[in-house]
Amino acid sequence: MVNNISPAQNELFPVFLKLKQLRLLIVGGGYVGMEKLQAVLANSPAAVITLVASEISGEIKELVKEYPGVTLVERPYQLSDFDNIDIAIAAINDPVVSGQVAMDAKLKGILINVADKPDLCDFYLGSVVQKGNLKVAISTNGKSPTIAKRVKEMLNETLPDELDSLLDNMQAIRNKMTGDFTDKVRQLNEITKNLSQNK
Repeated sequence: MVNNISPAQNELFPVFLKLKQLRLLIVGGGYVGMEKLQAVLANSPAAVITLVASEISGEIKELVKEYPGVTLVERPYQLSDFDNIDIAIAAINDPVVSGQVAMDAKLKGILINVADKPDLCDFYLGSVVQKGNLKVAISTNGKSPTIAKRVKEMLNETLPDELDSLLDNMQAIRNKMTGDFTDKVRQLNEITKNLSQNK
């Protein structure tokens, strides 16, 4: 009997979160905290974020001046920081504190990402390519952020900036179409089939 299941595959389920409708906790105010905060804000500038750390860097304090949805709390992390939180990121270099934050998140039923600890993560932050409204997230299943970065660079160079104009045009076309869902899909497939053909 032939087994059609690949022995090694990425079984992560990709989602795009509306962070301005959720409440995000970031624990960590140093370099790693800054890295995660920048990644979130680059993708979701209106995100509602509480960042907690014993010491918050000047760079973070300067960055958040432009983002009214970010609240800084400069004191040690505590369990109550998870009150009224939907999703969390532990962005600290201390493995003991990271482990405690991860354990507390699971106790509270909150999804968590722990920097550089894939085994403690419920989700990963992927590399992202964005061309206007088109957004492509890249995952290596936590195995190699470096490969994800290289794929991101390749896609950034390959995908034209004009894709956003194409999306606007396609939306206008879709809005003018009549018929049921199947008819619209057939019509759009007909319009876009040349995009994938080499000439």
